[in-house]
Amino acid sequence: MSDRYVRQMTLSEIGVAGQARLAAATVVVVGAGGLGSSVLHILAGAGVGHIVIVDHDHVDLSNLHRQHLYSMVDIGAHKAEAARKAVLRANPDIEVTARMERLTPASATGLVASANLVVDAADSFAVTYSLSDACHAAGRPLISASVAGLAGYAGAYCGGAPSYRAVFPDVPAAVGNCASIGVLGSAVAMLGSLQAHLALHVLLDLKPSVLGRVVSFDGQSLQFGGFSFADCPEPDHIAPFIGLADITLDDVVIDLRGVDEAPVLAHPSALRVLPEDAGALSSTAGDKRIVLCCHSGQRALRAAGLLQALDRHRLALVALIGEQS
Repeated sequence: MSDRYVRQMTLSEIGVAGQARLAAATVVVVGAGGLGSSVLHILAGAGVGHIVIVDHDHVDLSNLHRQHLYSMVDIGAHKAEAARKAVLRANPDIEVTARMERLTPASATGLVASANLVVDAADSFAVTYSLSDACHAAGRPLISASVAGLAGYAGAYCGGAPSYRAVFPDVPAAVGNCASIGVLGSAVAMLGSLQAHLALHVLLDLKPSVLGRVVSFDGQSLQFGGFSFADCPEPDHIAPFIGLADITLDDVVIDLRGVDEAPVLAHPSALRVLPEDAGALSSTAGDKRIVLCCHSGQRALRAAGLLQALDRHRLALVALIGEQS
């Protein structure tokens, strides 16, 4: 075994056997941005044998204050490929695969099946719920994190623990992202490091298990928090994300975007309905499946929650951003 890992192998919790576990592991990391930069750097440094990086985006100047895998020479490059090169510079002894694509509900199933563990660092409701559904079905652990401003949280879901949906069945009424709210690079690095630590904890099978726990961090008050969700029940009904190609002739397709946002409807059979009017569909769609479409999936999730409260459960969601480029 390489001297590269001697300091962590000295830990009684790791040793030769633990290092061998890491070397044999395949981890899929979805998102090579701020969180992903820390996760990838730490997992590669620890000797995870095969890392698959999934990201459709390109490096931008505004990324560099928090996405420390990249430098000025990477601007304009595919993040997944630039991240692969950076990770291999740090540790050429591991295998790294770059997939320059946007994660979709269809691709999530195959990616999850190929992995021992999945890291969600994508900052997308549609990605998080799609990965949670796939991981829950396959019994794979999912480490998901979110950060905005000076605070965030990381949690360990599925793989025998409740899913992300079980803990967060509803979308917050007001949500933002790094572009709209802003974010401090040190807060991102803290949450990404915490996310990587949870991943290593699960891969090494350390006790007590972190599966079924959320850890939060407030970078302004410098306080950690969190909670256990080990006993959280799974929802009786879920509205899965699907692709436009999965829509059938029998579906009632609803585009929740306004005309100014989307002059062209998402699907030839789609009806335009504002999110606040979605509840009316409970009495007008008969027993057909209702497919709710919006840009990011946020409005579709919220409309699905409204319909589920009215006892409509034949639902599916489409995040149209996942259908582009």
